[in-house]
Amino acid sequence: MPKVGVFNISGQQVDEIELSDAIFNVEINESAVHAAVKNYLANQRQGTKAAKTRAEVRGGGRKPWRQKGTGRARHGSIRAPQWIGGGVVFAPKPRDYSYKIPKKVKRLAMKSALTSKVKENDFIVLDTFDMQVPKTKEMVNILKNLNVEKKALIVLDQKDENVIKSAANIPGISTTLATTLNVYDIINHDKFIVLRDAVHKIEEVYA
Repeated sequence: MPKVGVFNISGQQVDEIELSDAIFNVEINESAVHAAVKNYLANQRQGTKAAKTRAEVRGGGRKPWRQKGTGRARHGSIRAPQWIGGGVVFAPKPRDYSYKIPKKVKRLAMKSALTSKVKENDFIVLDTFDMQVPKTKEMVNILKNLNVEKKALIVLDQKDENVIKSAANIPGISTTLATTLNVYDIINHDKFIVLRDAVHKIEEVYA
């Protein structure tokens, strides 16, 4: 079982915990991670863009000039795609981009992403977030104590408005719950900061 240190908000190691081999020490499957990320991004698409085809553009019901004898190119409508104000050839229409991937693939992708963070030493376990009031400056100091310089994902075991609001205005810092964790957020951040109780919750969900 991989062991990681448990730190306090001052950046000092106060304990050490063992992580589950079944979740944090699996063989990394890059294709599963790729499939999960692709699925997540596709499901985020709104699919609301639209444009009109030549059949939907207003006007153009009359042939602009006769077929032969004018010396000009033949046209049947001023709303054809080559005309200014004409319709779009393959106009985008509202559609649903979402799709599902197998549960086993999703679980494998999640375990692979978590394992990669542990193996790359980007997995930071916090004992607790003791914040009485929302304060961005205090959160900046905590991240500095933990040597977090780039993007980081903070994973909580339960909703904590003080932590969420304190991190909201810091570029590159995101917060989420252990129950709503996704592969894209894990690999899109350099550091994975998780509360000790959230680790237990992740192990319960994915065991």
